[in-house]
Amino acid sequence: MNFMTEFNSLTGLDAIAVGLLVAVWLGLTWWIEHPTAARPSVTIVMSEYRREWMRVLITRDTRIFDAQIIASLRQGTAFFASTSLLAVGGVLALIGNVEPLRGVAEEITMVQSPILILQIKLGLVLLLLGNAFLKFVWSNRVFGYCSVMIAAVPNDPNDPMAQPMASKAAELNIRSAMNFNRGLRSMYFALGAVAWLAGPIALLGAVVVTAWVIWSREFASVPRAIIMEDMPDDADTKA
Repeated sequence: MNFMTEFNSLTGLDAIAVGLLVAVWLGLTWWIEHPTAARPSVTIVMSEYRREWMRVLITRDTRIFDAQIIASLRQGTAFFASTSLLAVGGVLALIGNVEPLRGVAEEITMVQSPILILQIKLGLVLLLLGNAFLKFVWSNRVFGYCSVMIAAVPNDPNDPMAQPMASKAAELNIRSAMNFNRGLRSMYFALGAVAWLAGPIALLGAVVVTAWVIWSREFASVPRAIIMEDMPDDADTKA
């Protein structure tokens, strides 16, 4: 089969499934980062705790504890960056040799899939993993900026620069966390995109399941309930 013949084997349902994945992925990101005041997401609630962390930091003479937390957060971003990069390498290897995967896909769908179509489907996974890698790397770097800003916060709480510098550190911390969470969501949807190999119906189902998992963890999880306990009603939950 030539290029156009193979490409035309994709159906309108495939386009709908991919479009839904992208729309849900971007839509969930916006919803999580811009929730209603009545029901804030874990991401937004934790942003306020990050600000409180930096307000308390001003009063600490020794900041070894804070440095250890930042180091731990950076290790997390580095771990996921390495993991996503390894996954990118694995997908690239599959794109270069899809024959083993072709047999598995045919057994599941009972339909012979052209090599080009399998490569396109893997390409979607690759794009999501690549985005995750870039988000994790940027998150790691911004945590580095945050650590430098923390070191620059004056030890004297009465210093006029103490509060402004701490506020800058808090906002850098929040931006880094935002990018880290975006990377995680991209990895979630990359896993869901693998279902496209089994057909558009499987992809649609995977999008629904992935969206539910992400939504429930941000808006209806047990950790969220714990975090929200005894939180002041007038707490600033805008990031």
